[in-house]
Amino acid sequence: MATIFPQFRSLEGADTLYVIEGPRHVTEWQPMGAEKWMVHQHYASDYPRYQWVTELLACEGAATDLSSEEWEAHVHKRNVVSASTAPGRVPWPAEVGAWQRSAELGPLTTFGAEAKSERMAVVRTDADVRWALRSAPDQPLMVLGGGSNVLMHRDWTGRMLHMQVTGVQKLADDGDEIEVVVGAGESWHGWVMRSLDEGWNGLENLALIPGSVGASPMQNIGAYGVEVKDRFAWLEAIHRETGALERFDAERCAFGYRDSLFKQAEREQWVIVRVAFRLARTSPLQTKYGAIQSELAVRGWDQGTTHRQVAEAVMHIRRSKLPDPEVLGNAGSFFKNPVISQAAFEAVVAAHPDVVHYPAPNGQVKLAAGWLIDQAGWKGHRRATCGVHDRQALVLVNHGGATGAEIWALAQDIMQDVLAKYGVQLEPEVNQIGL
Repeated sequence: MATIFPQFRSLEGADTLYVIEGPRHVTEWQPMGAEKWMVHQHYASDYPRYQWVTELLACEGAATDLSSEEWEAHVHKRNVVSASTAPGRVPWPAEVGAWQRSAELGPLTTFGAEAKSERMAVVRTDADVRWALRSAPDQPLMVLGGGSNVLMHRDWTGRMLHMQVTGVQKLADDGDEIEVVVGAGESWHGWVMRSLDEGWNGLENLALIPGSVGASPMQNIGAYGVEVKDRFAWLEAIHRETGALERFDAERCAFGYRDSLFKQAEREQWVIVRVAFRLARTSPLQTKYGAIQSELAVRGWDQGTTHRQVAEAVMHIRRSKLPDPEVLGNAGSFFKNPVISQAAFEAVVAAHPDVVHYPAPNGQVKLAAGWLIDQAGWKGHRRATCGVHDRQALVLVNHGGATGAEIWALAQDIMQDVLAKYGVQLEPEVNQIGL
C-alpha cells in the first residue's frame, strides 16, 4: 500500500517536529527556547539525506509518529521566528475555503469559450493542493493555470484547481549563474520580465508567451530558437493519489517538442507547484532567427544588442502577428509544427518545392504548420463566431460567443484539408478538454 503524505513526526527529548512531504522532502520545526521555532526545509539530494528521510518515515531512532492533530497541538505551542520557504511550500495545514460551485471558466481561459466547472478551488500552497486532492476524490480533477493553452468543449463535471502558487526565490548565485525557483501560478511573461529586471538572462526569446510558469515545462514552451528545457533546472510536483512531493530534473521530465512526461507517460498524475531555472548574467544572445535580426536592425540595435533589446524585439514581433487575448479570444498557436521523416519530406517537397521547413533531430524534418495552413487558403477564414487570424494562420480566434465545439469543428476542417492537400497530419498544440 502506498504511503500517503504528509507524514508527521516528533523527536523525543528535543521537541523537534517534522512534516515529511515526500520520499525526499522534509520540513523541520526546530525549537528555540520555550517560545520560538526555526523552520528549515530540506531536500534529500544525496544518499545520506535520503536515508535520514527514510528513517524518519520508519520512525527509527528517536522519531515518533504523530497524527496531524497531535502535530498541530505541538506546533501551536511556539511562534515561528525564522523561516525561508520556497514559493508555496507550506506542508500543512491548508487555508482554503469551500469549493466554489458552478464556476465560470470563460473568463479564466484566453479562448473565452463559455463553460463551467462543477467545483473549483483556488490553491496557493502545497497544503491547499493536498486538501483539494483529498476532497471528493471520486471526481475527475483538472488543474487550470493561466488558461492559455486549453479549449473547453463542454462544462467540466468534476473538481478544478485554479493554480495560484506565487513567489520567486533565488537559491544560488555565483556572480554569473543564478538558480531561482518560481511559483507555478506566476504569469510566465511577468516572470520573464522580472528575470530581465534582475539581470538574470536566458529567457528573453520567450517573452510575451501567455500562460503560467507551471504550464511551461508541461508544454516545453519555445520560441525563436529557445525552449524552456534550455534553462530548466528542476520542478516540484505533488502526486495526485499519494500527496507525495517529488522533484523532477530535466531527464526525468523527458522533454520533447512541445511535449514532456506530464503530457505522456504520467499524464494527469501530478500537480506542478513550482519550477526552478538556471539563468546567467552573461547568457549568450539567441538572435539567429531572421525576424529577430530584422527587427533589431530596424531599431538600430544590431550592434551591441542587449538581452532586454532581444525581448523588446520578440514582443514587437509577437504583437504584430498575434492577437491580444484580451481583445480577441485565442490560445496562440493552435497547431504544432509537424515533424516528419526524411522520406515523407521528400514526397512533400517533390509536389511543393517551396514548402517551409527546418532540420529536426534524428534526421527528421520540421514543417511550418502556418505555411501549410496559409497555402491551403485558410488564413483569414471566418465563420459566424470563430475563424483563422488574418495575420497568423496558426491562430484560431473566438470572434465572440464561440463554443469549444465550434472552434474544434474549424480545427478539424483545417486538419483534414491539409492532410488531403499535403499528406501531412497536423496535431493540436492546445489541450482539448471534454472532447
